[in-house]
Amino acid sequence: MVRREALNWLKEALADFRRASRSFEDGDYALSTFMAQQACEKAFKAAYLALARSAYPKTNDLVLLYNGLSRYLDLPEEVVEYLPEVSQYYTIARYPNAGLELPSESISKGQASRAIRIAKAVVTTIERRIKEAGDP
Repeated sequence: MVRREALNWLKEALADFRRASRSFEDGDYALSTFMAQQACEKAFKAAYLALARSAYPKTNDLVLLYNGLSRYLDLPEEVVEYLPEVSQYYTIARYPNAGLELPSESISKGQASRAIRIAKAVVTTIERRIKEAGDP
């Protein structure tokens, strides 16, 4: 049986993925990349609870989160390769001068598209693995 808390993290990851997709369609690429990062982070935290059956690290670093789960998840190499890029959107997509002077004007459609693609792979893989672990 999967813990309710894990399912809540997964539901929020799915909601953030939908927000990322809507923001992309609206042309708000900075928000889209941030929501893609959030979807990945929350899905990874759900995986800690449901698959590793342990507390998740208190971090927003997607690489660190994935490294602690790599024995439970088999993400494609392309996804793992782009986790550092998506991870940085936690900060640079939201704050001026935190890497980009004006993230709302600087983050491209291509960057947002890639972030959504990575988030989709992370969220759908974790959703599938959690369902395999116990029918939610």
